[in-house]
Amino acid sequence: MKPQNNRGFSLIEIMVVVAIIGIIAAIAIPQYTQYIIRSNRSAAEAFMMDVANREKQYLLDARSYASDSMNATGFMPVLNMTAANVVYTNYNIAVTAPVVTPPSFTVTATPIAGKPQASDGNLTLNDAGDKGPLNKW
Repeated sequence: MKPQNNRGFSLIEIMVVVAIIGIIAAIAIPQYTQYIIRSNRSAAEAFMMDVANREKQYLLDARSYASDSMNATGFMPVLNMTAANVVYTNYNIAVTAPVVTPPSFTVTATPIAGKPQASDGNLTLNDAGDKGPLNKW
């Protein structure tokens, strides 16, 4: 009689591998989600800085700041600029420029409900360079 040569994996070995994969996934998925939130926030912050620079240029030309808001495709018509897809799909960005002396503006990025950024809170940047909230910048 030939000796039987068992090949393959036992059920216990497969269960151990599945348990290890489950533990790794339980740690990695929340970390990945936080990474996505931080990278989306960084993209919005960079766009807000671009908006602030464009506002400074607008002030030189028009002697006042412009109020503007992003449409559904990420275009800001008054400032003639378009946000990247990652920005306008996660945030609504608006500029408020009240008519005051001296002129001022505030750029606000509001997360869109139902997106990963929804729990992240608003980001603000004003003409003096003040950013809020500080722990998000």
